[in-house]
Amino acid sequence: MKPVREYNLGLVLRQVADQGPRSRATLALETGLNKSTVSSLVAELIDGGLLREVPYEERAGRVGRPPQSVELDPDGPFVLGLEINVDYLAVWATDLAGAVRHRSFVANDNRAASPEAVIASLARLAETALEQPFAGSRHPMLATVAVPGLVDPSGQLAVAPNLGWVDVPVAALLKEALEDPPFELRVENEANLGAVAELVDGAGRGLRDFVYVSGEVGIGAGVVLRGELFRGASGFAGEFGHLTIDPYGPPCGCGGRGCLERLAGQDALLRLAGWDSRMRAEGSRPEWPGVMLADSARAGHSRTLQALSQVGHTLGIAIASIANLLDPEAVLLGGYFAPLTEWLRVPIEAELGTRALAGRRMRCRVLPARMGGEAAVRGAVALSRRAALEEAAALPLVTS
Repeated sequence: MKPVREYNLGLVLRQVADQGPRSRATLALETGLNKSTVSSLVAELIDGGLLREVPYEERAGRVGRPPQSVELDPDGPFVLGLEINVDYLAVWATDLAGAVRHRSFVANDNRAASPEAVIASLARLAETALEQPFAGSRHPMLATVAVPGLVDPSGQLAVAPNLGWVDVPVAALLKEALEDPPFELRVENEANLGAVAELVDGAGRGLRDFVYVSGEVGIGAGVVLRGELFRGASGFAGEFGHLTIDPYGPPCGCGGRGCLERLAGQDALLRLAGWDSRMRAEGSRPEWPGVMLADSARAGHSRTLQALSQVGHTLGIAIASIANLLDPEAVLLGGYFAPLTEWLRVPIEAELGTRALAGRRMRCRVLPARMGGEAAVRGAVALSRRAALEEAAALPLVTS
């Protein structure tokens, strides 16, 4: 259990981070702490480089001495979100208020490279973020790395079928590439982080139970139950793309056959629509297949429309199983699925109506996610920020 003062410091810091500039009186009212305690805590957080005084704007008609407000110090700590995916790398940096200070994206087929080479490339992107002028007197507190595979509780990537990686110590390799950085590194599944991003800032806001379906080269899922990310007993929950749809179907990189992502993933969808599954414009964003296919569907191309119908029905079969098991409020279609929701929704809902035991009584909606192809890296910085706010009040003072 945290010491009381450390807990209260974190409480005040999170309130300012989540709600914006506040007066000490407002903080006392919102936290339930007395005013003298809040004043003492705020003074300590200011001395620690985490909060700063905000110039007060005079209001007409106010009588008496105006209160001073405090906000997160823009020269305070920052956090990183990093992403390794099958065909790109991404890095974001935000301050503790969540304001984005740096972002970078590199399209690259990482299936052709070793884990060490890919992680070295990611380290170079991270170093660029760490060297940006915005950092100034700031210091990085924490980084979360999104990866397209199973992550065990120790942070090791157990398996990433679409990369061909097995038992890769992502955090250790990244620390070595960054020459032992002075901040904590965490590793998390990319679909889980996409769900976090949607929960915090996207279509999941206001929902307590939903499933985020990540459309990338593979298909993953992040499950949110009662407003919290569900990881399962071993941390491996959400491997939606490896549900067996056809036991006699095409072989999958996971060792099985007829997995969902082999029948409805990016490569399958592009092939069905008559496109080369390896095509990609240089520098294109992660959601590019959805945008391209949406344009084709609007133009009435029959092969594209047939492909979307087939993939929608396949997705619907898998989503109906999830709906029967979890009874979520919604399924959010993310990644390249999001721009295609208007064409995928009808066949998905048809399968839900047929296969969900509750039928029309089930309230599960099919909605487009809002965070696009940046959902995982946005979730990574959101998770980093949440953890950093928990830890910031316990750190030694950062005085200039």
